[in-house]
Amino acid sequence: MTDPSPSPSLLDALRELELQIPVEQLARLDKYRALLWQWNEKLNLTRHTDFRSFASRDVMDSVQLEKVLAAEEEVLDVGSGGGVPGVVLAILRPDLDISLCESTGKKAKVLDAIVAELALPVAVHHCRAESLLEDFRFDSVVARAIGPLWKICTWFEPHWHSVSRLLLIKGPRWLDERAAARERGLLRNLDLRRVAEYPMAGTQSRSVILQLSRRRTISA
Repeated sequence: MTDPSPSPSLLDALRELELQIPVEQLARLDKYRALLWQWNEKLNLTRHTDFRSFASRDVMDSVQLEKVLAAEEEVLDVGSGGGVPGVVLAILRPDLDISLCESTGKKAKVLDAIVAELALPVAVHHCRAESLLEDFRFDSVVARAIGPLWKICTWFEPHWHSVSRLLLIKGPRWLDERAAARERGLLRNLDLRRVAEYPMAGTQSRSVILQLSRRRTISA
């Protein structure tokens, strides 16, 4: 089956998905989209370079994620890349205290430029998340496409004192990733919950948001 004609605007693409974004936020979101695509011509930041893929993946993932974030949470987006989901979350949820963490210098500079252009109160950190978590604490750490679940568990295992929970956007292979993490014994002291599930537009697959948190021990 051939793909229908491309959406002529972000608004049209969002309407196709039945996503309603307030007018002011939509304008800023579209400005972010334009900046992201401009920078993408110089540096590989995203594969979602048409309105439909941007709306169905970048916006949809962020909309689903913001639904599970409480008011005024301090949130760290790890491996921000071009700014998804962190920048989109900052646009959709101005009550959140958003920080971006990107270890690649060129990408971190782009994020600085985008955040400044959009006048968003978002901190950009050029470092690995592990070093940042030595000094800062966050209610939620969010991430998309930074690695398989077992690697993420390994990276964050020493830093649970700084993180209340991890929220990970994953595709349909998340069950395989969970099995691999279990085989390595990495989920033994963690609670893993699927807190959201939604269709991946244009496919038969579904995306999920997984919540990881340190398992609480009950005193006798």
